[in-house]
Order: sequence, then structure tokens, then C-alpha cells
Amino acid sequence: MYRIAVLPGDGIGAEIVPEAVKALQAIGEKYGHRFDFQEGLVGGTAIDAVGKPLPDETLKLCQESQAVLLGAIGGPKWEDLAVELRPEVGALLPLRKHLGLYANLRPAFLFPDLVEASTLKPEVIRDIDILVVRELTGGLYFGEKSRKQSEEGEIAVDVCTYSDMEIERICRLAFEIARKRRKHLTSVDKANVIETSRLWREVVSRLAAEYPDVELTHMYVDNCAMQLIRHPRQFDVIVTENLFGDILTDEASMLTGSIGMLPSASLGGAVGLYEPSHGSAPDIAGQKKANPLATILSAAMMLEYSFNLVEEAREIEDAVRLVLSEGYRTPDIFEEGRIQVNTQQMGDLVARKIRERGK
Repeated sequence: MYRIAVLPGDGIGAEIVPEAVKALQAIGEKYGHRFDFQEGLVGGTAIDAVGKPLPDETLKLCQESQAVLLGAIGGPKWEDLAVELRPEVGALLPLRKHLGLYANLRPAFLFPDLVEASTLKPEVIRDIDILVVRELTGGLYFGEKSRKQSEEGEIAVDVCTYSDMEIERICRLAFEIARKRRKHLTSVDKANVIETSRLWREVVSRLAAEYPDVELTHMYVDNCAMQLIRHPRQFDVIVTENLFGDILTDEASMLTGSIGMLPSASLGGAVGLYEPSHGSAPDIAGQKKANPLATILSAAMMLEYSFNLVEEAREIEDAVRLVLSEGYRTPDIFEEGRIQVNTQQMGDLVARKIRERGK
């Protein structure tokens, strides 16, 4: 039996997470696994209910589970709260810290039937298979923050700090992953102007000697942003710091047709956290328009990385591929001539396909 903490969170989180649970339940029935789902409050919904974005009960639930399935956090309703109470700062960042989640893995691969859903030319994005490894507990997001008055007016300060230990552990993981893929690692920094990036490049270059079978390329973040659009097939594994990784993975999501297709896994401690890469999308919350496939694919990553159920993970991915090949689309990836379905219907289709396929 596998114990999973389920945190729907805010906005569309309450709509997409149940669809991933359906896929896991279908896997459990098919392969004889038992999944124990325990739900907790997090983010804005937790603030509304108990006054805290990360209640002690939720943190305890996560720490006592084997994996966490998260929906989405945040929204305009809570943006005017004190910084420490905002859902993203008061829930997501502490959750990563308490669970020791220093590595965020975000794959960007294109299902063949979605090649026309992207805004880029098919010949540019066809056959892309990129994995971004993002450092998750350092940098600007976790650095000291302050504001002060000066003669020029109010000044805001965010401190970006990285130790060589933090850099080494994330880059070593990236080298190990690249070694199991196509053996090419692109390290992204801004070493021409930022001191933490200069340390980053020094550490990565030193580590490269331990991985002679992996080709290492250094790339400035602005160039990487351009190259992702210009020639994305050049990339295999990308490793970068927290802020750069956050931005680049949102950009990479559009190579797949929609950010609603981009799953993620946050690893490092005993408990992994799995969530779609998109936000809470309050503008469509409650309308059944949200694409649940990123969350369903995040559940597949959970099976592989937390439970070592690789065959079962591929089963979910294959089910998604088959549903897309049959023409079913949520609004974000809809094209003329396809069949538009809502959030719940897409989840039902994937779960049904899992059950129908022979084991």
C-alpha cells in the first residue's frame, strides 16, 4: 500500500487533482496496488479555513506520507496579504524546505498528436524531449528580503545566495540523469554579470571531470531562452538555478502545446512532491476547462520516482498518448476537427484507457 498526501490547493487545483487520482486508482485496480489518499488543506483555501497557508496538520500529513500530489496554489484573492502569508511564499516554499526538496524535474516532451497545438512550426518542435533540472531551495526565492527608505524613495532588496554544496548536489543529480539519457547536459547561468553564476559555472566545470561520458555545454540564460524557441532539439538535460529554472520551464511548456501538458517532480528528501507546472488559473476555475493531463502525468512521475513502478508509469503515459491520438482535447489544446472535452471527461478517458489496455 502506498500512502499519498493529496493537496488540491487553490483555483483549478480542486478540479485537476481528482483526475490524477482516477488514473492512480485505475492503475491500482489493474496491477493490484493499494493507494491510500489522505487530503489536506494548503494555500489560500487553508488561509480561509484556518488562517495559515501551510497548517501544521498538512505538513505532518506530508511528512508521514510516501509522496505528495499537489494541485495549485495562490490567486488574486490573497495577493494583498503580508508576504509571509501569501500562499506561494507561506506554503509552497516552506513545504519544499521542510521536505528537503532541492531538485525540481520538469520534462518537456511533445506528444506527436499535439504538434499542431504549439504556436511554433512543427519542424521546429517535432521530437523534442527535454528535461529541466531546477535547483529548488536556494537563490532569490529563499534569500533575505528587505525594504528601506532612501533619498531616492523606497528600496527593495532580494539577496541571491548559493553555496558550492547546493550547486554540487543539484548538478551531480543532473549529470547522473544525463548519463541515463542522451548524455548531454546544458548548464544555464549568467556568469558574465552575476557572482553566484560564476561560482555555479566553476562547480559544474569541476564536476564535469567525473562524468567524461557526458558532454557539458555552458549557456547564458538569455541565450538559452532564445535557443529553446530557435532550436529546442539541441537540448537533452538542462540544469539551472531556481529563478532561471522557473522562467525557462514555463517557456519550455509552450513547446509541448500548452503549460497544461507539463508535469513536474520535486525530489531530494524521503518524500517526493508531484504537481503540474501551471498555476491556479483563477480565471477558469470552476468552469471545467482546465487541462488535467499535466497533473495526470505528474502522477506517472510519482509512480516512477517515489514508488519505482516504472511499468505503471509508462501505462499512464501511454493512456494519455492514446486519448490524444483519438482526437480528444481540452480547450487549451483544442484544434478544429478534434473533440473538445472538459476536465472531468478527459480524466475519465485516461482512466478508461488504462483499464481497457491489456496488461
